[in-house]
Amino acid sequence: MTDVPKKLVVDLATGTQRYIDLTPAEIAQRDQDAAAAAEALAEREAADAAKATLKEAAKAKLIAGEPLTAEEAAVLVI
Repeated sequence: MTDVPKKLVVDLATGTQRYIDLTPAEIAQRDQDAAAAAEALAEREAADAAKATLKEAAKAKLIAGEPLTAEEAAVLVI
């Protein structure tokens, strides 16, 4: 037996609630939205990791007395 995702429909006029099956189009849209959210999360995590790496490189250069690149200097500015 396959479980079909359901949605809650609330009629505010009567106060009734009922669960109905999602349509194939709604299921496809939900899957697309989930994939887009996962991709956006991966991009944010990659950007955060790149920024952290750049920040560590800038700190190491400061400690060693080496000049910073513009990107490194920008990441250290608060």
